[in-house]
Amino acid sequence: MKEQRIFVTGGTGKTGRRVVERLQQSGHRNIRVGSRSHQPAFDWENAATWEEAIAGIDTVYITYQPDLAVPGASEVIAAFTALASLRGVTKMVLLSGRGEKEAQLCEEVVKARAENWTIVRASWFSQNFSESIFLEPILAGHVALPRASALEPFTDADDIADVVVKCLLEDEHHGQTYELTGPRLLSFEQAIHEIAAATGRSIAFQPLSLDQYDEMLRSYQVPEGHIWLVNYLFTEVLDGRNSSITTDIERLLGRKARDFSAYVADTAKRGQWDTAHLTSI
Repeated sequence: MKEQRIFVTGGTGKTGRRVVERLQQSGHRNIRVGSRSHQPAFDWENAATWEEAIAGIDTVYITYQPDLAVPGASEVIAAFTALASLRGVTKMVLLSGRGEKEAQLCEEVVKARAENWTIVRASWFSQNFSESIFLEPILAGHVALPRASALEPFTDADDIADVVVKCLLEDEHHGQTYELTGPRLLSFEQAIHEIAAATGRSIAFQPLSLDQYDEMLRSYQVPEGHIWLVNYLFTEVLDGRNSSITTDIERLLGRKARDFSAYVADTAKRGQWDTAHLTSI
């Protein structure tokens, strides 16, 4: 049987990087990493890069940056998937947003254009605390966020990657939609307290209103586009719609979803929250 030729968009991102690593570790050689820095280069904002990136590819993992919720995302996904299908891509696995109406519009686009498709939905990653937006405040010892009491089943990016690899390689997942969650609900404040306990550091948590949070982000000169996206996530996604747990990870992988505490213990052990890293952020 001919080995699949797999293209991983966002191949250096949180889930894409892990998917590439797992495919390589399992012996797959025909893997193309999609990023601006790889050759051929791939850039969601530059459609001229797409043709060469998908040439000769039959399977694609789609992760859209910055988020499927941003205005214009569905049009970009429509153009990319149409081209991919025209050029012989027969399987598409989309990383979608759990509870995001706009992301579900993109799901329908993929379903309409892909010969075979699988939708993998997730919301807040555990790794947002160590590889993304919450890392710098944690290192600084002061995290200020709105919706402090909202409950979220933080999902480990390693679990997501394991599910995605199965969906890419196994035909039984064609036409399926999976919702991935961690095994329990936590608030952001509880998550920060777990990190503080594991690191032995004092990390203050300050609840804010959304207006106060916007003001704080602008004081740090955060781009307006990023502020819009954060507002969307905190208002539209953290309204209780995702405050539930699924068993899809356990059902697909034959094991429990990774608990946030296990993620925290491993991350603390690796020293990713050591304050020595603060000057390099």
